[in-house]
Amino acid sequence: MDFRIQVHSAVADIGCDAWDACASLSGDPFLSFDFLHACEASGSAVPQQGWAGRHLSLQDETGRVLGVMPLWLKGHSQGEYVFDHSWADAYERAGGRYYPKLLAAVPFTPVTGPRFLAHPDADAATVRQALLQGAIALTERLGVSSLHVNFPTRDDWNAMGEAGLLQRQDMQYVWRNAGYATFDDFLAALSSNRRKTIRRERREAQAGLDIRVLTGSDVREAHWDAFFAFYMDTGDRKWGRPYLTRDFFTRLGATMADRIALVMAFRDGVAIAGALNLIGRDALYGRQWGALEEVPFLHFELCYYQAIEFAIARGLSRVEAGAQGEHKIARGYLPSPVYSAHFIADPALREPVARYLEGERPAVEAEIAVMTEDLSPFRRGG
Repeated sequence: MDFRIQVHSAVADIGCDAWDACASLSGDPFLSFDFLHACEASGSAVPQQGWAGRHLSLQDETGRVLGVMPLWLKGHSQGEYVFDHSWADAYERAGGRYYPKLLAAVPFTPVTGPRFLAHPDADAATVRQALLQGAIALTERLGVSSLHVNFPTRDDWNAMGEAGLLQRQDMQYVWRNAGYATFDDFLAALSSNRRKTIRRERREAQAGLDIRVLTGSDVREAHWDAFFAFYMDTGDRKWGRPYLTRDFFTRLGATMADRIALVMAFRDGVAIAGALNLIGRDALYGRQWGALEEVPFLHFELCYYQAIEFAIARGLSRVEAGAQGEHKIARGYLPSPVYSAHFIADPALREPVARYLEGERPAVEAEIAVMTEDLSPFRRGG
């Protein structure tokens, strides 16, 4: 069959029906047309912010879309959660030009998922091969330094390694549901000290507060107003420049209400803190959080414990609480590998990066093993 690769500056140019026909099999809310379109249409992921869409579609001879790939021309490395700043610095000190680069990822979202999205009527391996070849060809045609595929599935990662891309491994912290019926069942699997600590943290965090998990039509614009204030405060303190615009949250609520779990804390009817989660087919994904009042352990309550309770009630298999944070281990979120793959055009940069990654991967694997063994809060043999 003859295929054609087309490059698009926005997911809207591909269209909702064609995009979701390829993306819906994954059950990943971040790969949906609605989420990606909200990023672009709200002004959050746009060329002025260093995110220029170069999305790929794979079409047959009739123009039918058989596969899509979220792809961006990036003017920086912000909002990616796979850190290549040292590569960029070294290359530019040596006289190279690292930016712009191509990135296959979901903006501002360190969540593992497929990056080569195939229509259910198409052969997934063929679509992946064609889209990867198309992305590499676009890298070379544009004359940019590199192509990066962040947070792919392990199968995609292995296939890209076989295709010659450099493989990188990191870790995140994931809570896994061992068939718990209640939060107390989860606590029963922990050591006695951890059970006591978590119960104390929850008591202190909840004291004097009304904590609610809002989904669907219960999420109103007033809630987004409050949450955006939390998000901006946290972003200003942690990153210097929050990524998402206020309009992004309105669009998210309008198109993805049933896939939102917004945890809000109220004191005397006034919202003081919140945590945003998105609901996948079999997982809850923690995203942004913020608070305008300092309350001991409230971050743990809203982001981790409420998420666990929600996942148990919904029968979800896991909670992915985002990047970084060794403190999550003590709350039942254990280290789990995540991946990225990299095509670097210039051998002068590719070869030292390859050597670095050859040492980094086993070091990360060893760290995961040691942290799981030494820091796990779960009872031995339980």
